Amino acid sequence: MALNSAIEWTEATWNPVTGCTKISPGCRNCYAERMARRLNAMGQPNYINGFEPTVHAHVLSLPLKWKKSRLIFVNSMSDLFHEDVPLSFIKSVFDVMREAHWHTFQVLTKRSERLLELNGELQWPPNVWMGVSVENQECTSRADHLRETSAQIKFLSMEPLLGPVHTLRLEEIDWVVVGGESGPKARTMEASWVTEIRDHCLDNAVPFFFKQWGGTRKKQNGRELDGRVWNAMPAAV
Repeated sequence: MALNSAIEWTEATWNPVTGCTKISPGCRNCYAERMARRLNAMGQPNYINGFEPTVHAHVLSLPLKWKKSRLIFVNSMSDLFHEDVPLSFIKSVFDVMREAHWHTFQVLTKRSERLLELNGELQWPPNVWMGVSVENQECTSRADHLRETSAQIKFLSMEPLLGPVHTLRLEEIDWVVVGGESGPKARTMEASWVTEIRDHCLDNAVPFFFKQWGGTRKKQNGRELDGRVWNAMPAAV
């Protein structure tokens, strides 16, 4: 858990679930998998199972102890809607998020079909932002599933962006984050892919956040797009 996250679009991370399995091209060079293996080697008890999906009931109450309001990324090291996470545990996570109403929780999944399947079982407080990963054109159906949920703030994380997305529907989408892949085997992101999405967001008055160019030299490549930094967030912040 981190009170000061290095992720540009959040402030803290909370991992009541760790571990995951790969389901789409964006998963190939998963940073969380690399980090989990490192933490396992260091003897960190929450990673005793490596990157196997594991629930951690003992950290459920952690956000309740953080009295200062924060943006909190939920399960930066996993996927809350992974098929191995029981509905009862997902409900427990939502109970904490509802109780910790002074925080804003950002939940992100690639498993949009299960998200939609469980939507009616969940109570959606206004401080929960729900997002789906859309790394290429083939994954845009995840946004369609997201649109059908009862989340009050809905967002798209288009990272790592692996190709152009020419038909992106932004109806009922409140925020779009775009970023390139980083790390030792990072795949290249073309500038035209980013600017097409950026312009589409501007045309539809959807806040656009450009996270990074990525690459093997992430810091050197920076975050500027067309000479400026794009940090727009939903109005609920």
